[in-house]
Amino acid sequence: MEAFLSPKDSAKFIAENSQDVLVEEEGVRKVAEALFDKVSAKEFSLAGWKSLHELNPQAVSDDAVNWVFLADTLNFSFWSEHKDRKCLVKYRGKMYSGYWSLCAAINRALDDGIPITSAAYYATMTLEQVRHVFRSDTDVPMPLIEERHRILNETGTILLEKFGGSFVTCVKMSEKSAQKLLRIVVENFPSYRDEATFKGKKVSFYKRAQILVADTWSALEGKGDGCFGDISSLTIFADYRIPQVLVHLGAMRYSDELMRKLHEGIMFQSGDKQEVEIRGGSIWCCGLICDHLLELYKKKGQNMSERINAVLLDYYLWDYARDHREDMKEIPIHRVRCIYY
Repeated sequence: MEAFLSPKDSAKFIAENSQDVLVEEEGVRKVAEALFDKVSAKEFSLAGWKSLHELNPQAVSDDAVNWVFLADTLNFSFWSEHKDRKCLVKYRGKMYSGYWSLCAAINRALDDGIPITSAAYYATMTLEQVRHVFRSDTDVPMPLIEERHRILNETGTILLEKFGGSFVTCVKMSEKSAQKLLRIVVENFPSYRDEATFKGKKVSFYKRAQILVADTWSALEGKGDGCFGDISSLTIFADYRIPQVLVHLGAMRYSDELMRKLHEGIMFQSGDKQEVEIRGGSIWCCGLICDHLLELYKKKGQNMSERINAVLLDYYLWDYARDHREDMKEIPIHRVRCIYY
């Protein structure tokens, strides 16, 4: 049976055969040059994951690792159907939207004494319990709540049966290898198998699986069991925000036909040809940006391989997309309702 290409190899194949999503070499170079001075900033660092995001666990602990596992198990499909009607979660006096509404709901539940990060608890949660924990503070519910319930039960059961109920076990089994941890996750937890077929090839993106590895690295501050020597082997996490910012910055370009579909609000299905091109193109494009950044520093006589990787680039671009949402509204996100991103 033919194996799936890795996300990096998938991206190369997709970018080389793409018809509607084009990587702009000149734009890639300009983005790399614009980011040159940002690499030494807090936003482009491992420390930024905690210091810039108050909802992320701040202490290095097993609890933090299990928090990350739960959050990334449910880290999908937060975009709103209507700009003025969103799922919002209030936590400690502040309203959160998108992915942060999930994090706020997790922290709210923990503050209320609900052991939501315990596999023993979420393996047997009822749909009503899931609705309560992830309830919105508006009349717009969190999307795909039934899928979230199913995945919580499935994932919690597997974690209990195979790994003693803690994701820390998986991290230790990885022996400080990001790629080994990625394989453990994808092979054991079905909801993380973010795969497709493109022009007869089996391709993969593993958005949530890769971000789980990256967030584990960040939660553990790249130390101890989280000292992944091969963290740079991960790609960016192909979702709907990163492609938008890449097109906005001129590093990627969509065909007229694809742009028309996006402006019409066409709903894509996971695995559609153009959806695969958008995600694969994004991964390849960001890989090139990293390469150009490293080359720019090399010309200055600096080796920045420890500071520049796709994980930190993704973190930076995702925050950039959030902060420049109004500037980017001429580039619509591609709309997909699925469990992969």
